[in-house]
Amino acid sequence: MFHSIDVASGEMLYRRDVQKWDEFSTALFQLRQHQQQFAALNATTRTALLQKFAERLADRQECLAEMVCEEVGRCLHECQAELKKSVELIRYYVRLAPELLAHKTIATQASLSQVRFEPLGVVLAVMPWNYPVWQVLRFAIPALCAGNACVVKPAPSVARVTAALFDIIGGDLPVIPAWLSHEDTLKAIEATDAMAFTGSTHTGRRLAAHAGMHLKKTVLELGGSNAFIVMPDADLPQAAKDACYSRFRDAGQSCNAAKRIIVVEAVADQFIPLFLAECAKLKSCHPKDADTTLAPLHREDLRDTVHGQVRDAIEHGADCLMGGEMPAGKGWFYPATVLDRVNPACRVYHEEVFGPVAMILRANNEAHAVELANDSPFGLGAAIYSGNTEQAWQYAEHIQAGSVFINRHTSSDLRLPFGGVKASGYGRELSEFGLYEFVNVKTYWQK
Repeated sequence: MFHSIDVASGEMLYRRDVQKWDEFSTALFQLRQHQQQFAALNATTRTALLQKFAERLADRQECLAEMVCEEVGRCLHECQAELKKSVELIRYYVRLAPELLAHKTIATQASLSQVRFEPLGVVLAVMPWNYPVWQVLRFAIPALCAGNACVVKPAPSVARVTAALFDIIGGDLPVIPAWLSHEDTLKAIEATDAMAFTGSTHTGRRLAAHAGMHLKKTVLELGGSNAFIVMPDADLPQAAKDACYSRFRDAGQSCNAAKRIIVVEAVADQFIPLFLAECAKLKSCHPKDADTTLAPLHREDLRDTVHGQVRDAIEHGADCLMGGEMPAGKGWFYPATVLDRVNPACRVYHEEVFGPVAMILRANNEAHAVELANDSPFGLGAAIYSGNTEQAWQYAEHIQAGSVFINRHTSSDLRLPFGGVKASGYGRELSEFGLYEFVNVKTYWQK
């Protein structure tokens, strides 16, 4: 069952049954016909259709932001930012794609030799609940620019906003939703030409293994446990402010958030009170309240998981400096929680914590801070705060992650590739590199 619940009130907002496989197969057959017609258009014509979609989405962005706020539970201003960035994403690729997809002539001994970027066909996307508009479009827009068709299997708990998004997309673009069961999602991998997945490492491994068995191209954006390194010469007040914002925005339910605050011991006693003071400013209330800065979690079971990780850390020697108690009352709120002296015996040391919990790791020196950053199964992003940017760049080269930010918290930028290494997945989204993930880079050679 696909359904949407108002996270604050518990009210059922929307529900629909799982799609039968025969019904999906018919829709997929029709989509393939549409994809062939769409791919035959030049890139400028395709992006013109996307530009019209951007205009429709801009007109409806406030309504969709309200839906995301109700279904996901994030603060309304955070949901509005998601919609604004989604519109910017479409307009970015409308400007960029025609030039980057143009045929590239390369000088060889041939009379004419070229590289062309041709679509793979139909790409399946299995999407998460935390950014139900942004995540879908981050995958779909570059894939469509290249002439692919897209099938989107949404998370079951954001069905209403997904249906509303597809109403806005309309019939001009070859994109359809797939209201499939988990079992039929595996069949859909076999029936399509490539797959994009955003979600947990556990599920990503299962889907990627099935896709690999059928030789389907995949791009995986999985979990993250980003390091936020505070060097002794850092601007400590700014680092504390940024660490708090990065960790607790979106109720901590972001793969790219700062989750491990690694502080060199020499400044730990100065930094930690500054960080706690910033965390104490957070306000939990209804997500539509303009003053709310820490929203509820998306589901009760997610909150239970986070609380279990916190209790395990305390039992294994971590100090809870604030939070850590399950609150009473309506809504799946969890307090801003800070764990100090986290050690490898704690689950949170190795696991992703998808909620408002920051862990502090104390490093002996700068080199040890980099070692701690790499001592994780994940490798999505990292941040280094230091007054010596030249040295920070040198440390950044040794960090195993898809991105390193210096004197800024990790985030995604339309113009830069986004993705990770190790258990955070592979492949890239956004920028020109994301545009080339779902294309056949095809060589032409004429004697």
